[in-house]
Amino acid sequence: MGLLYAVIAISFAVLFLVNLTFIVVNLIFWATHGLQTLLQGMNFVERVYYSTYLKWILLADVLWLASAFIFALKRKHYKTNPNLHYLTYQPINDAKIFVIIPTYNEELAIERVVMDYIKQKNVKHVLVIDNHSTDNTVSIAERCGARVIRKEENKGYAHSCVMGLKESLKSDANIIVLSESDGTFNGYDLLKMVPYLDNSDMVIGTRQVQVLSEKGNQNKMFYVWGNFFLAKLIQIKYFSLLHMGVVNLTDVGCSYRCIRRDALEKMIHDFTYPDTDEVVIKPTSGLFALYTTMLGLKHDLRIVEVPITFKKRIGVSKTESDKKIKAIKYGLEFLWYIIIS
Repeated sequence: MGLLYAVIAISFAVLFLVNLTFIVVNLIFWATHGLQTLLQGMNFVERVYYSTYLKWILLADVLWLASAFIFALKRKHYKTNPNLHYLTYQPINDAKIFVIIPTYNEELAIERVVMDYIKQKNVKHVLVIDNHSTDNTVSIAERCGARVIRKEENKGYAHSCVMGLKESLKSDANIIVLSESDGTFNGYDLLKMVPYLDNSDMVIGTRQVQVLSEKGNQNKMFYVWGNFFLAKLIQIKYFSLLHMGVVNLTDVGCSYRCIRRDALEKMIHDFTYPDTDEVVIKPTSGLFALYTTMLGLKHDLRIVEVPITFKKRIGVSKTESDKKIKAIKYGLEFLWYIIIS
């Protein structure tokens, strides 16, 4: 079924470009020579019959629609196990929250971020994973009361996240939170995210709600629609005809999430290659948030997306994701990973 999805997704992209090109070329011809010249005295059916390209394009479109229909029919009972994919209620009593904050040269924001989480209800541990900062990030974080792990070299954001997730499982925490160090997320959003863990395994934030976003944040129009499009591709990948899929997503790039301890234990070993600490995700790919979501789906975790507040970044982006060329590169990597994984 994964192969069928890949074929449908890739062929859709190809057909979309072919159809768009054909329409644009004919509109240009019509604009310069007139509609009657385009039809050459024929009706639409005759035009299709005698056209060198149009009949093959329409045939390909029909075949694609038939394939998509078959895909949908085969997904009628996909991920509909009542014990794995439907409602459960498993309240977390005596919540102990472990917050992971990967950092790299965030001295301007780290104090506010650490203090914000330390004061939140049920937060017992705040861990800063420092990616070999050259500024005062580490000293500020320690002064604010966070536990800090200093890496001897910069091994990338994904490596820091995985190190933090593994460290959280050494504690008594039953809820693990992954956040950011640039001040874009708010600790008080835990008050609405954590309760959903009574019915789910992972709660992911979405930054797509305008009234919950600070004006001027880095989530510009290009990123909003790119994240939305990729999120829907994931949703279609896990599509079920009965309920439109086992997950409903709008934002693939949001790293802010809460995970139940038992859920994290199911997938922790899939973040790295066997018997190593080498992370499966390339350090420069930016794929970690998306990978974590899809890994959770592969492990049949119940995943819920919740609107969160989103503020302007303090300082500059270390991944340069705010630059369009870099964002396009990330987007293409995300797209390819969703299709082939």
